[in-house]
Amino acid sequence: MSSKKTAPSVSVTYAQNGNSTKSNELGMRPMQERAYEKRGEQYLLIKSPPASGKSRALMFVALDKLHNQGLRKAIITVPEKSIGSSFADEPLSKFGFWTDWHVEPKWNLCNAPGSDGSKADSVGSFLKGEDQVLVCPHATFRNAIEKFGIEAFDDCLIAVDEFHHVSANPENKLGAQLTELIGRDKVHVVAMTGSYFRGDAEPVLMPHDEARFDTVTYTYYEQLNGYKYLKQLDIGYFFYSGAYADDILKVLDPNEKTIIHIPSVNSRESTKDKHREVEHIIDELGDWQGTDPTTGFQLVKTSDGRILRIADLVDDEAAKRDKVSAALKDPSQKNNRDHIDIIIALGMAKEGFDWVWCEHALTVGYRAS
Repeated sequence: MSSKKTAPSVSVTYAQNGNSTKSNELGMRPMQERAYEKRGEQYLLIKSPPASGKSRALMFVALDKLHNQGLRKAIITVPEKSIGSSFADEPLSKFGFWTDWHVEPKWNLCNAPGSDGSKADSVGSFLKGEDQVLVCPHATFRNAIEKFGIEAFDDCLIAVDEFHHVSANPENKLGAQLTELIGRDKVHVVAMTGSYFRGDAEPVLMPHDEARFDTVTYTYYEQLNGYKYLKQLDIGYFFYSGAYADDILKVLDPNEKTIIHIPSVNSRESTKDKHREVEHIIDELGDWQGTDPTTGFQLVKTSDGRILRIADLVDDEAAKRDKVSAALKDPSQKNNRDHIDIIIALGMAKEGFDWVWCEHALTVGYRAS
């Protein structure tokens, strides 16, 4: 195994005062309390860093809108299926709130088989039924609006997670549909994002639409300074020549819980064979011991005798990838540090991905995002 090199980095330390994780009598952290104070707004934009609790903030706001503001449905739409687990059942009353958050399993379409965009009929059935909460991918939501029209969503709350996926460019289908919904003015919208900008310099919303939103802002400084346990954040870079897979072990420490994002096959950093890249990384880490039959994780024995559990989210075989993805979202393993050691991904788990034990995020190749 290659000796590990120290990558140049920007390192920041924080006050560790714990404020951003302290809860009030309703079980709300400071950012969530700030959002809940604006729960009566028809259009609400929450700008808040990753891991600040946007998902739970939405739960508090949505429950009030459903129970106290006369809305009939709440639809939460996310850019990829793995993020759907962030909106799973939460016993909010256990921490002081007046009710719990519940999503009927059949209405979390992020867990349903099939492609993201193939479940529009399920949204139609939900709109006609008695249940009040649905979670679905952006693609499903877009197709449902095309199929049933914006009128079908009257008196609903539409919550858009990772809101920077929306664009004012008319060719952005989700952005165009949102403009129609706002123009009709018969829905409530909660938009959530950690980065209210786009890498392509397109505006997220046109100024006249953006002006209708009341904004809740929680800064990165507030979030990071308020952690109790995070002592230091390092943002580093490492240059390589040749194939990245040959050099990756110089910056990848198998003793750290790590998520690796390999480059897009369309980028110049890619070898154009993503499966061989994953195999090479696994080979470099140790001796392959097989696949866990329950989770689908790859088992690799390191030179010091440890067994690494590696999730391969690059595999194109849907059954295998869905099995691994489901194991990563297993709520019973949320607090089990030993459940997984390394995640290798390409397009999945880039944003809104909840892995509390992660110590190192390693991204190969620059992103135009």
